[in-house]
Amino acid sequence: MNKHVSEKRTNVRWVIAIFMWAAIAINYLDRTVMSAAAPSMMKDLNIGPTQMGIVMSSFFWSYAFFQIPSGWLADRIGQRVCLAGSVVWWSLATAVTALAKSANGLIGARIFMGIGEAGAYPCNAGVTAKWFPDKERGRVTAIFDSGTKFGTAFTMPLVAWMVAVYGWQLPFVVCGAVGLIWAVLWMAYYKDPEQHKYVNQAELKYIRDGQAKKEGIDNIQPMKWYELLKYRNVLAMCLGFFLFNYAIYFFITWFPTYLVKDRGMQLMTMGWFAMLPPLCGIIAQWTGGILTDYMYTKTGSLTKARKINMVGGMLLATSIAFAGFAESNTVAIVLLCVSYGGLAFAASAIWCLPGDVAPRNMTSVLGGIQNAASNCGGILGPIVTGYIIATTGSFVTALIISGICCLLGALVYLLMLKDIKPIDVPGASMR
Repeated sequence: MNKHVSEKRTNVRWVIAIFMWAAIAINYLDRTVMSAAAPSMMKDLNIGPTQMGIVMSSFFWSYAFFQIPSGWLADRIGQRVCLAGSVVWWSLATAVTALAKSANGLIGARIFMGIGEAGAYPCNAGVTAKWFPDKERGRVTAIFDSGTKFGTAFTMPLVAWMVAVYGWQLPFVVCGAVGLIWAVLWMAYYKDPEQHKYVNQAELKYIRDGQAKKEGIDNIQPMKWYELLKYRNVLAMCLGFFLFNYAIYFFITWFPTYLVKDRGMQLMTMGWFAMLPPLCGIIAQWTGGILTDYMYTKTGSLTKARKINMVGGMLLATSIAFAGFAESNTVAIVLLCVSYGGLAFAASAIWCLPGDVAPRNMTSVLGGIQNAASNCGGILGPIVTGYIIATTGSFVTALIISGICCLLGALVYLLMLKDIKPIDVPGASMR
């Protein structure tokens, strides 16, 4: 054993992190294709703003509903099969979207897609808890969650170009194919740490010695999933993330249309400008991940380490409320970049919480509970925004509401969320 421990430590966990990042990037690539193509789709299929709001929202109906089942299944059968199945499912749904001929057809495809995409974040939360010591959780969370910004940023100009040259259908087929390739590579490479052939004993010891709870050594769960809902911190996680998602899904759904309709940009110009907030988000998220890990190492307090990111980031994100009043496109984009950056800075800590708080072997299901509640904001936001546009002809009120949600989210994380630590289940072994 001493010989193995003295070996140079392998770094397979960071290869796993890259796979996780790619899964989320593809997840958001597929999810945001519709927002980039929306202006052309609305014109081609004769869909109005209110209808389009419902189409965009329909993804979240199934996505939110299947979060908890996906998280429960991942904890029971393992994240390897569960995540691969999720990616294959949503990739096929993305490709099928190209066949839609009406708003109802788009709604059906989006619901189908939401079922598959529901597994991504709960699985990644569980993989993080298995593969990384607690002191690296912020960085790996920032890495995989920054895939949302890569997926969003690079979708916009690419999809705008494909739509302009080939029509709105082609991007859905191309993006669906990318996910199928990822699933094959994931199944070929991924195993849990104890079974992975490229992990040596030094890395395995480093991972397990750095964990307050040894996730994934067995599949024994100390309580039923619904019993988690009796804990105040779980409820605070759900409410805070709901308010976060209400704001961030403006960028994922209506933001390209805002640039075209309210800011008068042409399709290709919109594609390039729509990259800017997510690119700022990538920098902010990586900074947030490094900071929260540094603060945890420095203070030994998860509460301080996580709240600095969540409260500070949500307060920065309130700048979205002022973007609607800016006469200059440049000022509006700067404010929206600050807002998106603040949300990304907060997200690097928000997705640490399931691993921080869950009892052993329940990280994926707690991630599913948190994400199910949060994506009710994804259901509500696009519909409310679509209604506001249809009735007022402007995005100003919608942006103000998003800013208010950010402020309320900061207060929830500051005041409602108490000491951040694993839920103590009497009689449960931490092994």
